Amino acid sequence: MSEHEAEPGGAEPRGTVREYRTEELADAAGITVRTLRFYRERKLLPPPRREGRIAWYDDHHLARLRTIAALLDRGHTLGGIAELTAAFENGRDVNQLGELLGLDGDGLGWSEETPVRLTPEELADYFAGEVTPENLAASLDLGYLAVDGDEIVHVSRRLLDVSSALVREGVPLAVVLETGRRVREHAEALAALFTDLIATHAAPAGAAAADAVDPESLVKAVDRLRPLAKSVVEAELSMAMDRRLRPPAAGS
Repeated sequence: MSEHEAEPGGAEPRGTVREYRTEELADAAGITVRTLRFYRERKLLPPPRREGRIAWYDDHHLARLRTIAALLDRGHTLGGIAELTAAFENGRDVNQLGELLGLDGDGLGWSEETPVRLTPEELADYFAGEVTPENLAASLDLGYLAVDGDEIVHVSRRLLDVSSALVREGVPLAVVLETGRRVREHAEALAALFTDLIATHAAPAGAAAADAVDPESLVKAVDRLRPLAKSVVEAELSMAMDRRLRPPAAGS
């Protein structure tokens, strides 16, 4: 195969994107050419760009090789890495983040959540031993994760930190994700309740439902009153947890 990767005359490849021959890529990644070809055969790497009989790799291939090395160091098997790679490549694209965060096509929506960019190995560090293809698929399905080239984008710094903290406390990530799914169902109902309330009573030109109010007016009203809705939910949740933990009254 070496004749496929040597450019006649030793000329550098054209274009602004840095590219590597097989030997150069292997050297940059700290692996052997044989290992590189093995990864390619296992479909752990995307196909190289072909120029006639010459194969060219770029920095995305190098990033993928470094990710493979990092995940191997963390105890993942090549088979598991292949499944994770397939899940990432079939996952939500980062362009869908606006939809996940509730942003509409007119840019009227907004969110308090801060997305977080992670490499696959950084995600593995957050949830040591718990980043399985099943959990990854669940996270993608929930919209917690999106894929942007060689990086992963988590939709919310707060959710990422809370999920990681629960896993460190011994709660399996699969349980955390299923709980998140159930919480979302209740959150959607609460959001509908408060949005209709604001649309009916607090937005200009109030109407019987949120979809009957001018969208820009509704956004401004929700912007103003969202902290009040959050305070109600937080106080009610706190009191509900107290009631569950309160010992039963004597004689009851």
